[in-house]
Amino acid sequence: MTASRDPDALIRRAKRGDPDFDQHFLVDDRVLDRIPSYLPEDADRGHLLEIGGGTGALTDRLLAAGDEVTVVERDPELAAFLREEFAAEVDAGRLTVVEGDALDVDLPDFTACVSNLPYGVSSEIAFRLLPEKRPLVLMFQKEFADRMAADPGTDEYGRLSVTAGHYAAVEVVEDVPAAAFDPRPRVESAVVRCTPRDPDYTVPDEAFFLDFVTACFTQRRKTMRNAVRNTAHISGLGDPDAVVDAADEDLMSKRAGTVTPAEFAELAALAWEVGEP
Repeated sequence: MTASRDPDALIRRAKRGDPDFDQHFLVDDRVLDRIPSYLPEDADRGHLLEIGGGTGALTDRLLAAGDEVTVVERDPELAAFLREEFAAEVDAGRLTVVEGDALDVDLPDFTACVSNLPYGVSSEIAFRLLPEKRPLVLMFQKEFADRMAADPGTDEYGRLSVTAGHYAAVEVVEDVPAAAFDPRPRVESAVVRCTPRDPDYTVPDEAFFLDFVTACFTQRRKTMRNAVRNTAHISGLGDPDAVVDAADEDLMSKRAGTVTPAEFAELAALAWEVGEP
């Protein structure tokens, strides 16, 4: 078995990361080796996607774990380095390097995504990936990761928890200290596994459901009664009072932070029916 590339040596051959450009390269070999293993056992590893390839330490591990890899890197200098460093894999058709912003480029028909995401745009990238319904193993700031995986009634539970959980079972599988990166970020990090699933509820319109959840959480300290009434400009409701009048009184007395995803779905279905969205 070929030895994995040394992440520190890759940085010496390429360049150090620039924190001003959200470049924090993972250099802990033990974490790098574990990350691909967090994919679900039955995940199709035929075509792995990596966003934010950096100097290629994780790319190297993904090439060992999958049949084909596509890496997206927005830094032209690093994209050129990846093509040179992995020239044999590129020539063999096992690696494709896409230079560009992951929010703008056309993504391939990948089977799973494993990435140390640029934290400044991690939310936008995550919600580009989640609707694809593919297994994801993603590195986030720890605070963001905890909010993605939070349960109702906890301080971390919010719009992010409901929205991510609409597409996948989300779990934090490893906390990663700042010392595992070069340069060190100012925050702790965590690896999140997202396993695609259908929710245990139905919604009349997915876009409306997600907007409705977002609206309610903008007033998470108020009762759902007031949150529904006060956020029609976000949810798109034409008659929020009709929703409040028709909804269960106990549910309307709750605050968004204690409302389960299934209860949000039930209320969104009612709002779709009587609220004139």
